[in-house]
Amino acid sequence: LPGEAMPCLPDGTPIDVARTPIGAPSRMTPGQVLETILGFGAPGNGWHVAAAVFEGATEKEILDLVEKSRQESSPELTPDGRMLLYDGRTGEPMRRPVTVGTMYMMKLIHLVDDKIHARSIGPYSLITQQPLGGKAQFGGQRFGEMEVWALEGYGASHVLQEMLTVKSDDIRGRLKTYERIVKGLNLTDPGVPESFRVLVKELQGLGLDVEIAYDDGTLGELLLEEDDEPVSAPRNRPREEKREGKALNMDDVFEDIFPEEVSRGEVQEPVFSVLEGDSDNDPEERADE
Repeated sequence: LPGEAMPCLPDGTPIDVARTPIGAPSRMTPGQVLETILGFGAPGNGWHVAAAVFEGATEKEILDLVEKSRQESSPELTPDGRMLLYDGRTGEPMRRPVTVGTMYMMKLIHLVDDKIHARSIGPYSLITQQPLGGKAQFGGQRFGEMEVWALEGYGASHVLQEMLTVKSDDIRGRLKTYERIVKGLNLTDPGVPESFRVLVKELQGLGLDVEIAYDDGTLGELLLEEDDEPVSAPRNRPREEKREGKALNMDDVFEDIFPEEVSRGEVQEPVFSVLEGDSDNDPEERADE
């Protein structure tokens, strides 16, 4: 807005910045409000106010300063440091008093030329196979949980599937997609994301038997892509079938590992022998020398 349209003080001075009160509680910055109240009377009256980080002015000291400012220069102030403003366009007073004051503004240097970034393909994480993040690592734009909700709300299922597969961590899918784009062919259906495989491996590491339900109604382990060798073939077991537990006999395990001549429960004494003709190992010859 132009200066003449901004809310103004009773003497006609327009304000520079108008902030919504909704942002103060959520950001938990009461220091801005206290600084604003302190900064109203200090510049006009030539007062110097210094508030350290943990040794700032108390609420009573601030209210005393407001009362002093009311008596000396600003009688329109309320006891809590607010003032009635006027609409710059109509000249009508506002409905209720507003907190007005002077505070420090720090300019942040954020330029578009320093932030612009784009990526087609680039480095990927070794664990999740997802693109790295940040311009410094030539990473991709993060597509988080709330962005997924936005596409779900619009019903953009194909875009959502593309974002979470071939543009993320579907290894075979992104290679095939890149190849077909170069050759001008139609794209193939996306595969299984690598993050799902990582999740399955983590659950298996916790001792959980994770099985995949296939379209034909069978259960089995997760397979690799069609061009690769399978990790293990599906067990072709119906979903209703339950696995029967089998006790593990440790005696059978030890018999398979250790030779038969070593019997269990017996401790054999070690046998040492001295090779004939080996003077270095003969204690009598060593004593004669």
